[in-house]
Amino acid sequence: MAAPLASKAGSAGTNSKPPFPELDFRSGARVEELNKLIQEFTKHDQREYDDQRALEIHTAKDFIFSMLGMVQKLDQKLPVANEYLLLSGGVREGVVDIDLDELNVYARGTDYDMDFTLLVPALKLHDRNQPVTLDMRHSALCHSWLSLRLFDEGTISKWKDCCTIVDHINGATNYFFSPTKVADWFYDSISIVLSEIQKKPQRGMPKVEKVEKNGTIISIILGVGSSRMLYDIVPVVSFKGWPAVAQSWLMENHFWDGKITEEEVISGFYLVPACSYKGKKDNEWRLSFARSEVQLKKCISSSLMQAYQACKAIIIKLLSRPKAISPYHLRSMMLWACDRLPASYLSQEDYAAHFLLGLIDDLQHCLVNKMCPNYFIPQCNMLEHLSEETVMLHARKLSSVRSDPAEHLRTAIEHVKAANRLTLELQRRGSTTSIPSPQSDGGDTNQPDDRLAKKLQQLVTENPGKSISVFINPDDVTRPHFRIDDKFF
Repeated sequence: MAAPLASKAGSAGTNSKPPFPELDFRSGARVEELNKLIQEFTKHDQREYDDQRALEIHTAKDFIFSMLGMVQKLDQKLPVANEYLLLSGGVREGVVDIDLDELNVYARGTDYDMDFTLLVPALKLHDRNQPVTLDMRHSALCHSWLSLRLFDEGTISKWKDCCTIVDHINGATNYFFSPTKVADWFYDSISIVLSEIQKKPQRGMPKVEKVEKNGTIISIILGVGSSRMLYDIVPVVSFKGWPAVAQSWLMENHFWDGKITEEEVISGFYLVPACSYKGKKDNEWRLSFARSEVQLKKCISSSLMQAYQACKAIIIKLLSRPKAISPYHLRSMMLWACDRLPASYLSQEDYAAHFLLGLIDDLQHCLVNKMCPNYFIPQCNMLEHLSEETVMLHARKLSSVRSDPAEHLRTAIEHVKAANRLTLELQRRGSTTSIPSPQSDGGDTNQPDDRLAKKLQQLVTENPGKSISVFINPDDVTRPHFRIDDKFF
C-alpha cells in the first residue's frame, strides 16, 4: 500500500502542513483546550489546606463524634462501639444513593466550605458469613424492608418505638424498622444533645450554625475558626458480607479484577433511609454499596476522576430542575464505563476531555432510553420511574452541553472560583477572631499544635478524595482510629 501523501512529502523535505489539532466532531472544540479547562477546574476544585485549616477539620470531626457518643448515652439505642463511614462530599454530591428532592439547597462558598457524609449504623448485623437474604417481597428492586425478628429481644425492646407494626393472622407481631421514624428519633436526639452542649460552651468548641432535618438525613453546619463544614449524617443499617440479590454481579468480569481482592469489595453493605418511587416511605430502605465504592475508587484513573468531577459540576447546575438526575447516576455510569473500556485507554493521562465528552454522551443515552442500571444490581433501572417529558427535557439540556462543552466548563470554573472567593472572604473576616483548637492550653491562641496539624495536613494531601472509616468507642472519644482505604492511623 502506498504511503499517505503527507508522509511522502515530509520524507522528501518538501513543505508539509503541521498535524491538524484534534477536534471534537460534534462541537468543533479543540480537545487540547478542553483538557486545559478540565485541569483548571480541577486546580480550583481541589483546595489545599494549610495547618490551621487541617486543625479545624480535625476539631469539627471530633465534635461530631463526641456528639454521637452523647446520643448513644441518651437511651443506649446506638451500638456502644460503633463503626462509622466518613465520606468526602455531602449527600448532594452523590456520594450515596439518596433522593435529592427532599433536601434543602446548600451551596459551597455561600453556606459551607467543605462537606462530608457520615453513615452512622443504628443497627448492625455483623455475624453473617453467608449471603444476606433480605425481605424484598413488599418493595422494588434495590430496596428492602427490615424485620427486627433478625435481632434479639433486647434490640426489639429498644427500637420498637421506631418500627411499624404488622399483626399476622396467627397472632404474631412483626416489627419493621422504619427509616422515617429512625430519622425522626435521630434528629430529636441530636437536637437534645446539641442543646445540652451549647448550655456549657467550652473554649475552642465549634459553633453550630445550622441543624436541619432534610428528609431522612440530618444536616449540620459547623463554624470552626474561619471554616464552615457541612456534615450530612445518615442513619443506616450495617451488614457484613454481601446481599443475595447482588450475588450474580460477582460472577461477572470487572475492571477491578486483579487490582483489589473480592474480599475488599464485598466486605459489607448498608441499608440507607431512602424509598423507591412507589414504595412505602415508612418501611422501605435502599441498598447502598458505599463501602465497596470506596474500594473501587482506588482503581479509577486520575484523568477519568477529573472528567467525572467536571461533568458532575456541570450537571448539578444544569439538571437541577426538575430533580430527576443525581450525581449518583453519573457515578454509576462511570463504573459501567470502567467495565466496558480497556484499562489501557482509561489510564491515558491526557484523555480527560475524551472522558468528559463520553460521560455526557452516556448520560444522554441513558436519558433517551430511560435506562440507567444500578452498577451492583443491574436489573434495577434507576430511571424507570421518570416520565417521558422529564427525560427528554434533560436530554435536550445535555444536547446544549454537548454542542459547546468548552463554554459549560468555563461556567463551572467561574462557579467554583466564586465559591472559593466567598470562602477566602469569610476567612479574612474571621482571621482576627479565629478560635483555638480544643487541644490548646489557652496560651498562644494563634499557634496550633504543629505536630497534629502536620499529620492532618499529610493525611489530607496524600489522600485527596478518599473516604475514611473511623472506629470509635463513644465511652472514649479521645482515641479515634482512622482507616483511609487500607491504611491505619
